[in-house]
Amino acid sequence: MSDEVVVRGDARGFAQEVALGRHRLTADEPATAGGGDTGPDPYALLLASLGSCTSMTIALYARRKQWPLEAVTVRLRHTKIHAADCAECETREGRVDRIEREIELAGALSGEQRQRLLEICERCPVHRTLKSEIDIRTQLRG
Repeated sequence: MSDEVVVRGDARGFAQEVALGRHRLTADEPATAGGGDTGPDPYALLLASLGSCTSMTIALYARRKQWPLEAVTVRLRHTKIHAADCAECETREGRVDRIEREIELAGALSGEQRQRLLEICERCPVHRTLKSEIDIRTQLRG
């Protein structure tokens, strides 16, 4: 489990300083949304979390199996679609968030190994979190 994440921002804009243990980064909105574009937007950070976890999970499994995986590339896109356009979604009204994930595997893998690694990506902990019920508890400090 990672350390506490602390996000701090000036109320006059969108830019946020993000502290993740000893690591630092900036989040912001693009200029077209009124931000300063000084860092990725929150959805890009969410996709980065899912993509990195997916890649790590696939690579770990391949290493354990001693399969000839050389590299993993994960491309992700986030959109909002009308619920009525999603046959497999439980929600029937309004809009639904859709994440499209494309995985590229480099290495001399068999078709069976490639298929298995595609199945394994569903076991990525971040993927599981996003697909599960999430209980977020908020309290006001100070």
